[in-house]
Amino acid sequence: MTIANPFDPEDMNAAIEALGANLRAGWQLGLRLDMPQVGSLRQVVISGMGGSAIGGDFVIGYLGESFPLPILARRNYGLPGWARGAETLVICSSHSGNTEETLSSFREALERDCSVMSICTGGKLAEISKEYGKTCWIFNHVGQPRTAIGWTVGLLLALFFRLGLIEDQTQAVEETIGVLADGVRSLGKDNPLSANPAKRLAGQLLERNIVIYGAGDFEVLARRFKSEINELAKAWAAFEGIPEMNHNALAGLLHPQSLYERTSTIFLCSDYDHERNRRRVEYSQRFFLEAGVAVDSVRARGKGKLAQMFSLLQFGDYVSYYLALAYGEDPTPINILTELKRLLAS
Repeated sequence: MTIANPFDPEDMNAAIEALGANLRAGWQLGLRLDMPQVGSLRQVVISGMGGSAIGGDFVIGYLGESFPLPILARRNYGLPGWARGAETLVICSSHSGNTEETLSSFREALERDCSVMSICTGGKLAEISKEYGKTCWIFNHVGQPRTAIGWTVGLLLALFFRLGLIEDQTQAVEETIGVLADGVRSLGKDNPLSANPAKRLAGQLLERNIVIYGAGDFEVLARRFKSEINELAKAWAAFEGIPEMNHNALAGLLHPQSLYERTSTIFLCSDYDHERNRRRVEYSQRFFLEAGVAVDSVRARGKGKLAQMFSLLQFGDYVSYYLALAYGEDPTPINILTELKRLLAS
């Protein structure tokens, strides 16, 4: 693969390399910060958007069926109708602290007398949390919100552990950090193309229509991969979940054939996939190949579920980074999203 623009002025590469360190820092910080005053909880809402929301999605996928309460990731203004009273914990997550949808959820939580806390680096969310005497976990991170996912996941895991909702995650966090360190060596910029699967896949995705699939709890990694391609490479991508795609998407493999000839699909595979979903992946890949669609698989690394999820996230980040360089794009700024926020503010 020829890299058209290797210049990375804001060092997105360093942000990707820091994933494991940020996870450890978030976990350890969350074990020390003041806890929100909550009683008996019945349900949890994590409110956030974009790079500030993906950590909530990730944790919900990671905890899966083991989490003892209903839990929802809210990517919208306000709150669902059932989120009322002190037995509902609303966690407002905004990297900047200024995300308008998340601020809307915070105010709605106050009006409905919910238990509420915030996670941010400062901004308006920190200000109004202090104004209303609500717990605000502030972490120190400079960069794009999407690069703070290690912080967010670590903080949320620590919060749920201290609330008595999950077990101690120290061992899982430490294994994950080791797996990510191995990933930096095998996927990082210093490892040449011939031995680097992330660089090879990025080369194969040039000028392609990209769709990413994840099964069950791992669907969140397909969402993350898709958003990284959008924001780093400034390229179009989509994601879908399995088994849902088996109930509709496969039926669309007839038209238009010209599109499929330029389409690449990526299936994210884990040891934690349901046995039936593994069969679904196998058969789906066969149907895609028969339709003329390129198929690639990425297998998770590590033993524990947390490590496997983060290994797939790291792989997607690196592929998106190399794809950005191949397109000659600076992987850090997201000018069109900044312009949209300016227009909305005016």
